[in-house]
Amino acid sequence: MKPALKEQILTIIAAIPPGRVTTYGRIAAMTEGGTPRLVARALRELPAGHELPWFRVITASRRLADHPGADEQRRRLIDEGVAFDHRGRVASERLWP
Repeated sequence: MKPALKEQILTIIAAIPPGRVTTYGRIAAMTEGGTPRLVARALRELPAGHELPWFRVITASRRLADHPGADEQRRRLIDEGVAFDHRGRVASERLWP
């Protein structure tokens, strides 16, 4: 991945406000040449101890992606007031931007 694209992705993730979420695809659309998979890759490559709100990035179906940190992601979102419906989806009103 080009460093400029990775920087765009990480800058967008840093801007997601508390209590809101966005999707891999929405982030990709805000970049120059990004794809949802590249957004996921940038998140996987984050170093330990980073401060980015990675947990605010969800799938296009408004669910959590299946990954090892999903339980922590759910807990952190709930701590920010983000609720999940009976199907595990976040309300569309929580989507940013």
